[in-house]
Parts: sequence; C-alpha cells; structure tokens
Amino acid sequence: MINNHTALTIVLLTALAAGSATVSAAPAAPTILTPAGQPFEAAYAEQLKALQAEISKVVPTVDEGKNSALQAAREAVKKAKADIAAAQKPLDNIAGAAGLVGHRKNKWIAGAQKGIAAAEAALKAATTDAQREAAKKDLAHWQENLKAGEKALVESQAALDAAKADEPKHIEARQAAQTALDDATANELKAAKDLLASVEPFLASDKLDAKLIKCGVLSDATPKGLAEFAQQGKERESMVEKLLADTAMMKAMLAAGGAKSGKFGEAMEIYTGIQKASPRAKDGVFQRLALATCLEHAVPVAQSNPVAATNAPAVVDPVKRYLHFEKAHLGGELDPAFKDMSVWELRNVVNGDESDETLAWGREMLRNYRPDHVLNPDYGWRYSAAVTTDVKYGSQNVKDDLPELQRYQNIMKNGGVCGRRAFFGRFILRAFGMPTVARAQTGHAALARWTPDGWVVNLGAGWGYRDAKGVMEMTDADFVLETQARKRPAEYEKALRACWAGAALGQPKYVSMKPDSGGWWSNLAQFQKMQIVADVKPVQLAALGTELGEANESAEAKARALVKAEVTEADKKVAVGPSGVITIPAAACGGAQILGSFGGGHQLFSGSGTITFEVEVPGAGNYALTARVATVQDNPKLLLTANDVREAVEIAVPYTIGMWQQTPPAQLTLAKGKNNLKVSRPEGSRGMAIKEFTLTPVK
Repeated sequence: MINNHTALTIVLLTALAAGSATVSAAPAAPTILTPAGQPFEAAYAEQLKALQAEISKVVPTVDEGKNSALQAAREAVKKAKADIAAAQKPLDNIAGAAGLVGHRKNKWIAGAQKGIAAAEAALKAATTDAQREAAKKDLAHWQENLKAGEKALVESQAALDAAKADEPKHIEARQAAQTALDDATANELKAAKDLLASVEPFLASDKLDAKLIKCGVLSDATPKGLAEFAQQGKERESMVEKLLADTAMMKAMLAAGGAKSGKFGEAMEIYTGIQKASPRAKDGVFQRLALATCLEHAVPVAQSNPVAATNAPAVVDPVKRYLHFEKAHLGGELDPAFKDMSVWELRNVVNGDESDETLAWGREMLRNYRPDHVLNPDYGWRYSAAVTTDVKYGSQNVKDDLPELQRYQNIMKNGGVCGRRAFFGRFILRAFGMPTVARAQTGHAALARWTPDGWVVNLGAGWGYRDAKGVMEMTDADFVLETQARKRPAEYEKALRACWAGAALGQPKYVSMKPDSGGWWSNLAQFQKMQIVADVKPVQLAALGTELGEANESAEAKARALVKAEVTEADKKVAVGPSGVITIPAAACGGAQILGSFGGGHQLFSGSGTITFEVEVPGAGNYALTARVATVQDNPKLLLTANDVREAVEIAVPYTIGMWQQTPPAQLTLAKGKNNLKVSRPEGSRGMAIKEFTLTPVK
C-alpha cells in the first residue's frame, strides 16, 4: 500500500519527468490584512527570515573568475543576436517586396481581370439600356483598376529587382552572423558548464531541500499572502500550518510550477476538498490530477457563460472539475496517454473556461460526428484536426451565434477566425484530457499541444516565429527548453535547487520575456536546463498545418483526414424487422466515406455529393424513409430519389449539436423487389454523419 508521503514522491517524480514552468495569472482582488492576521504575517515573515539566514551561510560562493567568463560570454551572445537581427533586416525587406509583387499580381491584377470578365458577361447578357449602362460603368471601373494595378506592379517589380541585386551579399552577411551566434552560444554554454561544475555538489545534494523548499513556498506565497488566508478562520490557519509542515507536498507543488499567483493556501484548501470528495485522489494519476487542479484553480477560473451574461460570471468549481475528469477517465472517455500525464501537463487540461457539461458534450460530439479524429494515430492532429475540417474560417456567420448554446458549440456551428478557431482547438483537446496552451501570434489561429514526442504547434507558424507572443509568459525558446529539460528529472532537480537558492538569497526571478532579468542563481538554473538539453539533443518538432492557420481545409485534405474502415459482407447486411421495417446500415451505402462507429458497426461521413444504396422490398407501395444523423452546423435539405425518378423528395436535416437524431420521415413510392435510392447533398452542404437509413411501410 502506498502512503501519502510515497504517493507525493511519485507525484513529484512524474511532474519532473514532463516539465513545469511558472504559471502566471491575473491578480486576484486584494484582501485586507486584519489585526487578527497581522500576527500570522509576523510569524511567517520570521520563519522566512530565519530560513534565509540559515541557507545563506551554506550556499556556495560564486567563483568570480568563472562568473566573469560567463558574463563576458553572455554579452557576446547578446551582441551576436543584435548582429543577426541587423543582417536579417534587408532580407526581410526583400521578402516584403516579393510579397508585394505577388499581391499585385495575384490579388490586385487577377481581381481586376475577374471583374472585367464578369462585367463583359453582364454586358453581353444585358437586355435593357439600364443594364447595359451599369455593365459599361462596371467594365470601365475594372479596366481602370487593371491599369492602376499594372502600373503598381511595374513599380514594385523594379523595387524588388533593385533589392535582389544585393541579395547574395545580404545572404552571406546573414550566414556569417549566424555562424558568429552559434560560436558565441557554444562559448556561453561552455562557460556556464564550468561555473555549474563548481557548484555541482550543492545542486546535486538533497540535504538542504527541506529548508530550501519551505523557503521557496514562503517566498512565493509571501508572509502577507499566507496571513490573508490564515486569518479567515481556524480551519484555514491549520491548512497553512499543515502545508508548511509537509515537505513532500510543498516540493510537489513547487515542482509543478507552484500555486497560481502564489495562492498556496487556497490551493491547499482545494486539495483538501478533493481528498474529501474522492477516495481515489490519494494515488497515481488521480493524485496528480488533484494536485494539478488545486494549483491551477487557486485563482478562480471564470466560466464562459452558456446563455446570457450575468453581473457576476460563474467560476469553475475545482472539486467538480476534478471529479469530472476522474469519472471520464474511469469511463474510458479520455485519451490513453492521460493516465501517464505529469502534474504540470494536467494543469493544462483542467484549466479551461468551459463547463464540465460542455467538456462531456465535446467528447460525445466528436465520437459521434468524427470518430476518425478521435482515433487518429497521428498525435499531432488527434482531436484538434476538427478545427481544420469543421470550424469554418470566416466571421460572416458569427452573428448567428445562439444564446442557448455554449461558446464552443457556437464556434463549431458558425466558425470564426483567429481566436475562435484556436479556442475551439484547445477546448476539444482538453475535453479528451490532452494538455494544450495558448500561443498567440499575429495573423494566425495557433495553439501548442502535447504529443508523446514533444510539444508541437497546430495551425500557426513554428517555434521561434518572430511574431509569436510567447507561451505562458515564456518565449518560445524557453518554453521548449522547459519541456525538453524536464524529461530528465534528476538533472532538472538541480535547476529547481538553483531557483530555490535564489529565492532564499532574495534574488529576483528570471523572467523569460525580459532577457536581462533575474538574479545569479535563477540565471544559473536556465543554464542548467540548457546543459541538459545540450546533452540529450532532442529533436524540435515542426509546426503542423501552417498553411491552414487562417483558411478552410481543401476537399482533398479533408478526404485524406478520413480513415477508411474495414467492411465485411456481414456489415452490409440489410435488416428487416417483424413489422416490415427495413434498416440499411452505413456499410451498405456508397458515395460517402465509411468509418468505424463508437456505437458499434459503421457510419458514413458525407460532405457533399450523392449517397447511394439498394434495398429490396416485399411489395410495391409507399414507404417512409428516415436517417439517423449527427450534425454540428445547419445543413440544406437532402434530396431523395428512387429508381432514377426525376422528381425528388426533400428530407429536412436537423441541427443536432453533434448528437444522434432521426430526420423527419420523407414518403416515397417503391416498386416490388430491388430499388435503387439516391440521397443527394446540394451545394453548400456541411459535414454530416449518418448511422443508418430506415424504411417503414406506410399503411
């Protein structure tokens, strides 16, 4: 049997294995420290002061010679980065000039030519003087527009030709600057290794951990912050005392990135609530899930409102959020990798603004509507490919969002650009227990997601893109470094100790977005991570779907996304019930992709075109046809014909929000024996999943 201390050690090691980083949050509303809380603040401050004094006596001193060498190497790297930016600028100007030429050719001039063709066609088809005058006016407009575009193209092409004349020189300068940066970076890492070697005995030893860890929690939480929590009653006071006495718990929390905004007391309260609510929350993945939830929800997460705005928006209930994922995992609804996720990774699963009900909807919707995305063997696109295939690019339909639908249901229904597409991608990943983080960048819908081989960008430009705005308040480079270094927990623990030593000495923390920030020890922690990665040499994964960031996926790409299912003759068998009801399974149909179905058997996925099937009836007469469908957008009506009869019968297609539902019956006349039926999908149809067709005799 695993006791709490051993279980927390497992939590720590798993957290270290996959990575953590400081998690930021919007500041909570200030709490006023009352007279009753002042003694708590004084007591916690005294503990912190005593620990800092004790630790400062045993922390190794800096080797000034090695430190000076490192500082010089860092300055050389800084200069090399400035030089490479300067060398890149003229190449960027050339790329911009080429882009302008392309725009004037492919947008301006091509658009004018298209306008001319349309105006000429309108002029040819005109039957009245008014129509002819309007067409002539439109034609003149587009002809002038074409002349202007051709003139602008000549100018931009001349500018590009002039710029490209010096391109070889600029390329050579850029290559030289890159070589200089590579050399400077190598020298910096060598100097850092020399300095790290001098403090290796301290970083490799756990003898001081209890003091370093407690000091780290007191420093992050601040005596005032802990006092504000403790002053709210005996129960909360005891929670702080219990936390500060539990080294394993504090270490697990710090290893996973710490409590959001330093709210360790609030995190401990949530953790205690989860432990009371679930006996499973003490071991394995469930304890890691409990810890992730309490740390991430220490600052309440506002819930996106499913209906109308209220004066005080609801917040996600952290205990219920934990219980939701516990139940989903036990029910086999989450990704198989969920059971091995670290605390830090799980933080990026439980932190969504969606309701628990919406998470459940997301899983059921995708399993019904696009099971191929759920079963995709390519982890880089599993689940999130739904953005490229079914979240339409464009804002024109956002106005049709329904107040009775939840935010993510509306996004699936009406599409969107940039944020809405990325928001949905992150939501559907979280629904299946997949870690994901926001990665804002100019001009793209982008997100970053976990895969077994490392974190990868979906839909946007790859790591290091100049217009990316960072991840979790870290630069791309630092985020990737963090995730890669954490794969070696024993070595990464040295980086943690360096951070804790800096906190004990009162040094400022390293801030990723501010290169010159941080004290000596926190900067040394970064070099420890760099050394780990340099030793491991992990492969950095390329971005996926960069060409799809702000566009609808092509029909060809959508077709490739569908996984063909194995179909036997038995699967195609048409069933006839005792009352003469005939059921035609999806596997017996043609004209649409056949997929395996989570409900058993098969289903069709149809975008457009004609679905065909053959049915044999015992006697001529009228029959009512229905289809069991799942849709996530509004769809045009289906057109049903039998035996090549020209007159089609309309079948209304319900908007089912991704759930299975029968269509209203459509009546048609069939001949005795075999009948060939066709269900046509008009232009503009969206995706539709079909489980089966049913024919019922009409008496």
